[in-house]
Amino acid sequence: MAGPGNGFTLIELMIVVAVIAILAAIAYPSYTAHVVKARRATVASCLMERGQDMERYYTTHLTYVSAPALTQCDGVTDFYTLSFNGSVSAKAYSLQAVPKGAQLTRDTKCGTLYLNQKGERTASVSGTDPMSCW
Repeated sequence: MAGPGNGFTLIELMIVVAVIAILAAIAYPSYTAHVVKARRATVASCLMERGQDMERYYTTHLTYVSAPALTQCDGVTDFYTLSFNGSVSAKAYSLQAVPKGAQLTRDTKCGTLYLNQKGERTASVSGTDPMSCW
């Protein structure tokens, strides 16, 4: 004589696995989009800090030429490369943050972020409102 069943049937376990798979399929893209935005916000903040460094240098020396090299910010080096966009002149500069690695393939909305001496913030992807990237 068979006793009462203690445990789960195979069908019940398969239903649980299916529900978990569906939830993961919905949650993962949302999570990766959030990570991309968070990294972009971090590098935008870093660019603004480096822009302030350039302005402090200009206030003291009345030129941007010979300004110290750009230093990377914490949490940025694995996903962006900060550099000058072109040459620095006495009265002008342009900073850029170029995505690399996973950020390059996932951030199709904004691409490279730019900041110049006027405080103008732009992005390399056309058709995108640059302020939505900052």
